[in-house]
Amino acid sequence: MPSKKSPASESPPAAVPAPDLPASHPPNQPGLLELFVAFAKMSLAGFGGVLVWARRGIVDQHRWMTAEEFNETFALCHFLPGPNIVNLSVVFGSRFRGIAGGIAAFAGLVGPPMVIATILAALYARYGEIDALRRILAGVSCAAVGLLMAVVFKMMMPLIKKRDLVGLVILLAVFIAIGLLRLPLQTVLLVAVPLSLGVTYFLRQRVAA
Repeated sequence: MPSKKSPASESPPAAVPAPDLPASHPPNQPGLLELFVAFAKMSLAGFGGVLVWARRGIVDQHRWMTAEEFNETFALCHFLPGPNIVNLSVVFGSRFRGIAGGIAAFAGLVGPPMVIATILAALYARYGEIDALRRILAGVSCAAVGLLMAVVFKMMMPLIKKRDLVGLVILLAVFIAIGLLRLPLQTVLLVAVPLSLGVTYFLRQRVAA
């Protein structure tokens, strides 16, 4: 006589949830052409400053980096010689596609604007004394400052969300030292960087203990 199966044994096995992918490893990785085109678009859109459009393209649009990873990478670029956004393109491209990726991102960043800047410089040399043009450029500079303030606020959001009080205090101290007190950038960084590293290490050791 066949044994009766209980209802629990007839029920299908529970589905095992798939493991979550780490947030620090985006699922899509750009190719060489995609790197060139993306940074070319950033540079062409970023008159007066590419940082705003670089963060929007890398973090918000393509999701190649998280907000925290972008902040960390951009902070690293401050300690490399040369313009920060150029350093960012090389570091970012090299991270995904090695040396070829760094060259592709760098070419996309500086190639198209170089052509446009050469043409505009020739036009400005000829028509730069016109008052209407000067007023237009003054308005553009105000818009550029507004965009820069907007991206700075976005870059602060990871610190605010994590309630990183130490990071916010150091950020404010560096802003006051450089922006208001006009202290030399090199001196401020030589003090702020070891201080921030030491405080972070101490806090992590305290949590681990």
